[in-house]
Amino acid sequence: MTTHPQRGLALAQLANSVGDGAFYTTSALYFTRVAGVSAGRVGLGLTLAWAAGSLVGVPLGRIADRRGPRGTSVLLALTTSAAVGSFLVVQGFAAFLAVACAYTAAQSGLAASRQALLARLVPAGERTRLLARLQATLNGGLAVGAAVGGLALGVGTALAYRAALGLDALCFLGCAVLLLRLPAVRAAGAAPAAGPARRPGILRDRPYALVALLNTVLMLRLPLLSLALPLWITERTGAPAWLASGLFVLNTLAVTLFQVRTARAVTGLDSALRAVRLSGVVMLACCAVFALSAGRSAGPATAVLLAAAVLQVIAEMQQSAGSWQLSFDLAPADRMGEYQGFFGTGVTVARTLGPLVLTTLLLDWGTPGWLLLGALMAGAAWATGPAARWADRGRTAREASSGTTTAGRLEPAGGLRA
Repeated sequence: MTTHPQRGLALAQLANSVGDGAFYTTSALYFTRVAGVSAGRVGLGLTLAWAAGSLVGVPLGRIADRRGPRGTSVLLALTTSAAVGSFLVVQGFAAFLAVACAYTAAQSGLAASRQALLARLVPAGERTRLLARLQATLNGGLAVGAAVGGLALGVGTALAYRAALGLDALCFLGCAVLLLRLPAVRAAGAAPAAGPARRPGILRDRPYALVALLNTVLMLRLPLLSLALPLWITERTGAPAWLASGLFVLNTLAVTLFQVRTARAVTGLDSALRAVRLSGVVMLACCAVFALSAGRSAGPATAVLLAAAVLQVIAEMQQSAGSWQLSFDLAPADRMGEYQGFFGTGVTVARTLGPLVLTTLLLDWGTPGWLLLGALMAGAAWATGPAARWADRGRTAREASSGTTTAGRLEPAGGLRA
């Protein structure tokens, strides 16, 4: 049965995802039609803002570790609410960029601090299953919010756009209230200043950094579905343009219905690595099938694209479950916010650089580009195994030297296999 902290985390996730769904569907048109920012400058501003946001995830995660993840999460949720509210009054590029940087910084820090809060409230063996439930909740909330945003787009007035953004601000305010109602947890405290037991900073923890880098490659699937695939469908296949939206809905529904079931098999580092390796193999097959749609007429192209989309969502659910487990199990228990902040930058990097990488590979290179992308992701998935074994050895050595243990990290079968 779901515990109170788990219910609270799920409700907070639902609140902000409903708001995000409304924001994502209406913000671009609001910025261009109401705030008076050109489309090109919106793209430039958001790219700069997310790049800046990716730099603050680690320091804000460190604050969550030292000052307490619940209070930090509440403060960052309030900051996000205030930033979205500020979008309602900005005019011009300079103000837009300043508010966008505040928004992305708060979002990046909130993701890290909430992961740290989850790690403190939920036993190690239950975290991946809870994250799967949160992911399903996220998708459901985004769908609801997107429907509300769709109503605003249908009305098409400045008031309707402002109402959608106002809903997002209110949802993050509700998220802050829900997080505040969670049980208080003690801060981990500052790391010792010196001594042989001192743990390295995240940028000097090369094994964990390598795992995070490989995960960033796997996260290229994010702009694949939202950007590259719609362009591929319209420019390289005879399938109808609306199919891109249909495949997105298919992905959302599949994750909502099956992510929890997929995550049940991931209970420790061994099973996490199996899931990540499987995701790489399936992603390679997915890319090969997507490539087969090139030049086909509407019916055959639609059938091929549907088959590839099914493979893609299977790979996504396996990779998500495996990476969640790895991100927690390989991180020091008292620096979870800092490490989760670093691991989470992979999403921002993938969303920032992914569009350029994927459009070059897929639209310019065609079939060879698809195969190269699939091989790249399969290689990253398989390389995660040795990198995780390296990180686990380092974590075990640090815990032994400092006299600490982390119960529940390894599976009963005996840890990581060679």
